[in-house]
Amino acid sequence: MPTLDANYWDERYKNKETGWDIGSVSDPLKEYIDQLTDKNIRILIPGGGNSYEALYLIEKGFTDVTVVDISKEVCYKLISSNTHAIEKGLKVVNANFFEFTGSFDLILEQTFFCALDPSLRQDYALKMKTLLAPKGKLVGVLFNTDFPGGPPFGGHQSEYQALFTRFFMFVEIAPCYNSIKPRMGREVFVKIC
Repeated sequence: MPTLDANYWDERYKNKETGWDIGSVSDPLKEYIDQLTDKNIRILIPGGGNSYEALYLIEKGFTDVTVVDISKEVCYKLISSNTHAIEKGLKVVNANFFEFTGSFDLILEQTFFCALDPSLRQDYALKMKTLLAPKGKLVGVLFNTDFPGGPPFGGHQSEYQALFTRFFMFVEIAPCYNSIKPRMGREVFVKIC
């Protein structure tokens, strides 16, 4: 299964086959981050890739930001080109998300869920539950559309609602009003705890 194959993702980064990468912080997540006031919360970004959101968090003064990614290629690039962010609290972990451990107040989802084969979605929800601290939140953007083949793998709001309400007490999913133009009308914003 390519979605959990480190070599697959290393090759995608080496060959710049990163169509999911918008080159900047996702507008919905930027707006959410801008509302956060506690700069000391523990934040995780799984499948962080080039980690624009992580770098933005560090720039905004957050002091405990962890990125986990299965690709050693992208982790090396992130560490070597962002020493200033590492010095300010960015941690980059090269690992399989499903084998990663920790406790986080906030987990930000941005194109990681859609990179996983749909057969792993229940495992994803369970893993998120184990990684969230009491009162922790999973917040982010999911595609609300179908894709042929994959990755990315699509899905729909009703599927996500059914999945996450099996594991979490509070699940809020709404159409994303501030997606980038190519994704407008094709994303939902989720808040789960």
